[in-house]
Amino acid sequence: MSNTRLVVLISGSGSNLQAIIDACQSNQIKGEVVAVISNKEQAYGLTRAANAGIETKVLSHKAFATRDDYDVELASLIDSFNPDLVVLAGFMRILTPSLVQKFKGKMLNIHPSLLPKYQGLNTHQRAIDAKDDVHGVSVHFVTEELDGGPVVLQAKVPILANDTAETLAQRVHEQEHIIYPLVVQWFSEHRLTMEADYAVFDNQPLPAQGAAYP
Repeated sequence: MSNTRLVVLISGSGSNLQAIIDACQSNQIKGEVVAVISNKEQAYGLTRAANAGIETKVLSHKAFATRDDYDVELASLIDSFNPDLVVLAGFMRILTPSLVQKFKGKMLNIHPSLLPKYQGLNTHQRAIDAKDDVHGVSVHFVTEELDGGPVVLQAKVPILANDTAETLAQRVHEQEHIIYPLVVQWFSEHRLTMEADYAVFDNQPLPAQGAAYP
């Protein structure tokens, strides 16, 4: 079985990227990160990738007149690395339908909420403001709907009485660094696929909220 070729897209510090690199190096993931692409030249994740000997590319959205123009070029760049899986790890761009379609069933994202709750931004504060007692993180396949693709795996985090968005985010991050490499591992072992509107793991359809970790 050949190693899974991963292309990771980032915009920031790349802590989830690091977790995936580490999981590849420890053989948890049967694959390798063949390229890291960022829309921001200053993204620290590019340094993490370079330190691991991984090829990096910067494709700034500011150089393109429209989102469509950017995504055409981005799709071509991703394609040039012949990936089996595209991993969005804090890539702060809303993707066009044509790009999403191109990599359908081969693109994962991580979102800091228990989807379908709190799609979009500021999820930690929104969960606190709603007086939820539990919050968390979801790994899902990417579809045209923002944060709306089939959920694969979720981890829950209790919301404590004195939590701020920052303290809650830190605990959610700890879970992200566990479950994102785990889902990529499942994909690399050919145990995870996407059907029309749900994920399939070990030949069983997953429920709408995905599997639960642990």
